[in-house]
Amino acid sequence: MPAPQCASCNKARAALRRPRSGQALCGACFCATFEAEVLHTVVAGRLLPPGAVVAVGASGGKDSTVLAHVLRELAPRLDISLHLVAVDEGIGGYRDAALAAVRRQAARWELPLTVVAYADLFGGWTMDAVARSTAGSGRSRSCCTFCGVLRRRALEEGARLVGATHVVTGHNADDMAETVLMNFLRGDAGRLARGGGLGSPGEGGALPRCRPLQLASQKEVVLYAHFRRLDYFSEECVYAPEAFRGHARDLLKMLEAARPSAVLDLVHSAERLALAPAARPPPPGACSRCGALASRALCQACALLDGLNRGRPRLAIGKGRRGLDEEGPPREPQLSRPPTSQPVPDF
Repeated sequence: MPAPQCASCNKARAALRRPRSGQALCGACFCATFEAEVLHTVVAGRLLPPGAVVAVGASGGKDSTVLAHVLRELAPRLDISLHLVAVDEGIGGYRDAALAAVRRQAARWELPLTVVAYADLFGGWTMDAVARSTAGSGRSRSCCTFCGVLRRRALEEGARLVGATHVVTGHNADDMAETVLMNFLRGDAGRLARGGGLGSPGEGGALPRCRPLQLASQKEVVLYAHFRRLDYFSEECVYAPEAFRGHARDLLKMLEAARPSAVLDLVHSAERLALAPAARPPPPGACSRCGALASRALCQACALLDGLNRGRPRLAIGKGRRGLDEEGPPREPQLSRPPTSQPVPDF
């Protein structure tokens, strides 16, 4: 049976049916529609004002690659400038190949690239060192918890290093739906309350962050990368199989099979969620050590590093954080900016 005509241009043969709407489109029209929808998300949400210097979190994976490519296409219309910021977490046999993909993208698209490393920022700690430290404590599954917090801080530091006014990340609708599910399953009211919207305004001195792909499904992100023939790194992180997120992802796939709108329903439910006054988290303050936004005396990054440096990584996770106040004053600050971090040459 021949493919139907594209419903948009009515000239070319359709190359796909959009997963949600079923609309038949050719590759060119699909890509143009995808870019227009991202543009609408950015403009309607007032995410990136004219003149913004935008740090794009670049991991080399499909989401950040698509995000960087789309924003590069839209940059003249949005009147923004882009700077790729990649984070070297120190994961042997994985991160080097991903960073190589980022460097190829930066060279091909003529975008400046800066790489910041955990080892420089966090007193020599890398993710491989964290994994070794947590392996004997029964916390080997918590690597993604450590990495998520430290990566967020590293991206913030990298963005400040290049003079960015805003930070964007490539989280898509599936990512956000998984996060909502995880927070419900853990009963984490605080994160549920902060999880709505398309980003954060940058309170407490932090840079404003946003997720322009938040309403785009993972399937369409992959399709866009395919039709634009984008070069990206597709291997899964070596620590990902043990993460709790994998269970939420499996559950989400089952829900989506029964109800195709489940992904966006979860995303929008987080936007509309209203907590009872008694369940609302207290207003955030400043970390007593580094000054970053924090809901307790120490921000998450400082708490994690404190537990690692004491040889008790479980202190930094969940209820274990209560022990931080029971073991005397904290050590000297562990967060530091790399002394000679320079933009990585485009090659």
